[in-house]
Amino acid sequence: MSEPSAVLEFRDISKRFFLRSPLLRRRLGQVRAVDGVSLALKPSETLALVGESGSGKTTLGRLAVRLTEPTGGSLLLDGIDVTRLGPRDMRRHRRRIQMVFQDPYSSFDPQATIGTSLAEPLRVHTGLRGDALQRRTAELIDMVHLSRDYVSRVPSELSGGQLQRLALARALAVEPDVIVADEPLSSLDVSTQAQILSLLTQLQGRLRTAYLFISHDLSVVDRISDRVAVMYLGRVVELGPTAEVIGAPKHPYTKALLSAVPVPDPKARRERIVLEGDPPTQGTIPTGCRFHTRCPFVMDVCRHVDPGEVEVAGSSVFCHLYNGQGEKHPAVPLAASKASSR
Repeated sequence: MSEPSAVLEFRDISKRFFLRSPLLRRRLGQVRAVDGVSLALKPSETLALVGESGSGKTTLGRLAVRLTEPTGGSLLLDGIDVTRLGPRDMRRHRRRIQMVFQDPYSSFDPQATIGTSLAEPLRVHTGLRGDALQRRTAELIDMVHLSRDYVSRVPSELSGGQLQRLALARALAVEPDVIVADEPLSSLDVSTQAQILSLLTQLQGRLRTAYLFISHDLSVVDRISDRVAVMYLGRVVELGPTAEVIGAPKHPYTKALLSAVPVPDPKARRERIVLEGDPPTQGTIPTGCRFHTRCPFVMDVCRHVDPGEVEVAGSSVFCHLYNGQGEKHPAVPLAASKASSR
């Protein structure tokens, strides 16, 4: 269902990568990296995408900024379907959604100064030149709490944390409505992660920018996000407010992910849910519920019927353990899971 208040909306969006023989150029199969995802991001909101490697979260982020073109579905910015726009029209909307990448070193031109890298989007999208361009570049460096001396440095002279701050400054240069942050903390040490998280929160409060925050670290997601979408094999399996998804997860996959999060208190014990078997690949997605090959609560219906969306305590969950009234399936005792304590 469309949400008019959404600044960014995915409508049944899909991305398939086709596998071809390198010699005969014949199509060998396809990988459904993102498979019919519908999500809406509201202004000033942080929506986190979480899941294992291969779940489709990074592909979804790249679809949002059209670094990857969708195979099907639509992407809307303030109700405008940008997947239907040509290059010239898309350029006018490009400034409204920017991306911060996982590796800050590879996202900067190693030969260009920091000042040149920060000035480029301003020249392209705002037409600033001369003294006005230099002033704005200096303001961006101030915004991320770094010295203006950095304007003349090259990326190899800076740390990963400093570069990630500058990557954020570059993304904010054209005052976008949305920033897609793809694992922006994964290459940083813990203390630097805390600094970047604090900076993201401060800047969002000041600039009212919405974040699509991609991460595998649920402890980070718990700190920064308003809502969480849990992805598995190209689909969203649970979506809801962060406090609800983290504090009272519904889907068995979400429970398994959370059980693996380290607990700060060494005396505390957390039930560890061990999933049996390896996850299927996106090229060999099983029928029915795609999680049924690893689920400790699997039923016969799971093997044949794709679960629909059920509203449970403010969250959306795609699982046969819940009926249309949001109650647990009476035939499945959730306590009798294949879990072990560690």
